Amino acid sequence: MISEAELMQLSFPDAPHMLTAVPGPKVQALMAESAKYEAFTRGGGGFPVILEYGKGATVKDADGNLYIDMAAGVAVNAVGRGHPKVLDAIRRQSTLIMHTTDITNPKRIELAKKISGIMPEGLRGDCHTSFFQAGSDAVETAIKFARRHTGRTQILAFHGAYHGVWCGTTALTTGYNYRHGWGPLIAGVQHLPYAYCYRCPFNMTYPSCDVQCGKYVDHVLNTPYTAADDVAAVIVESQQGEGGYVAPPPEFFQLIREACDKYGCLYVADEVQSGAGRTGKMWCIEHYGVKPDMVTWGKGMGGDIPMAGLTYRADIEKSLVEGSQPSTFAGNALACEVCMTNIDIITDPEADLLGRATALGEEIKGRFLDAMSHVKCIGDVRGRGLMIGVEVVADRKTKEPLGPAKCGEIALKLLNRGVIMTPCGRYGNVFRFMPPLTVPREYAIKATDILIDILREY
Repeated sequence: MISEAELMQLSFPDAPHMLTAVPGPKVQALMAESAKYEAFTRGGGGFPVILEYGKGATVKDADGNLYIDMAAGVAVNAVGRGHPKVLDAIRRQSTLIMHTTDITNPKRIELAKKISGIMPEGLRGDCHTSFFQAGSDAVETAIKFARRHTGRTQILAFHGAYHGVWCGTTALTTGYNYRHGWGPLIAGVQHLPYAYCYRCPFNMTYPSCDVQCGKYVDHVLNTPYTAADDVAAVIVESQQGEGGYVAPPPEFFQLIREACDKYGCLYVADEVQSGAGRTGKMWCIEHYGVKPDMVTWGKGMGGDIPMAGLTYRADIEKSLVEGSQPSTFAGNALACEVCMTNIDIITDPEADLLGRATALGEEIKGRFLDAMSHVKCIGDVRGRGLMIGVEVVADRKTKEPLGPAKCGEIALKLLNRGVIMTPCGRYGNVFRFMPPLTVPREYAIKATDILIDILREY
């Protein structure tokens, strides 16, 4: 396993180190200029940090404040920012060729072959990949391909889902800000309860619940008069991201797979945020022994260079039409080379970043679980590997969420103590740990203890 000393060399030393309050004067000036020219529809429009330098699991803002980065660009920088091997790949490939339009190139072929070799069982070695720049693109295409292959139109998704914000993907996503006022969205989408055990929609407790949420999928698909009469695919995050870092029990996904097989529709595993080793396996779906028909991926696969894709069973290719899904910048040779480098770093057996993610994640969860004895606002701690959610509440007994104002206070206090951490969840009250897999243990524990210390005030 890679040593802590080696990991520390990949990041700035002595983090965190704050020179100004957040936002500092230079950041404030840049934010004011940004407001004149940039669209604030983007997710981080009001975020009071503007980054100028990144190294490993650390970043510096325009005022020179040094942060521990527990967000990794929203789970993008899986191997850290500016990894030396990634920088070498960029230098090497940029002297050869980068953009080749949507025709193939040697690096694109090489990456498609590598992707085939690391896919979950059921796809591994017998699949095709379509490349894109963002996860939304990949999911949008999954909708199209599933409809084309099955000849059906409906898609089933889940409460709490985030699958993107384009025309089709917004219909799958359930967040209010993403949907409200943007309709009408595409027809034919139904949403079912996700296995959110802490806030069970059936008011039951696992495992005595017998995983009713999973059985409900079978009920909707395979009993009459549910309006699910033309379903092409069920799309499900293998661990929910924006919906609250919700980590269901394995049976939930197994029951969905069985229901899909019984009905005859496709199972689409959305691994855009949970893939690339984040949960201690290359793909989160591998924790459950489920064979998907399609996998959407992105974020950490590209890291510093945007890269996403849709990988699907080889036989589905026969249903598709050549030239029907062009994408000008997809499969850029530079992005392909960087993606392959990221895969090599993540899957390197000697470094064992996957095993380390599992062990470090359990240690972080353990510290939060221990803290629950004296930090009353911690309601739930969940997740796998380095995809951990800490849900904060105003009252443990009623599970009333801590309000938006207080969660905003916590996020700002974290920034002022040098930790970047972005909340998520249906109530915006889940603080998520999604650092690079290369985060030094010292920094991960520092960030954990800083959050625990802040939460004592609530």
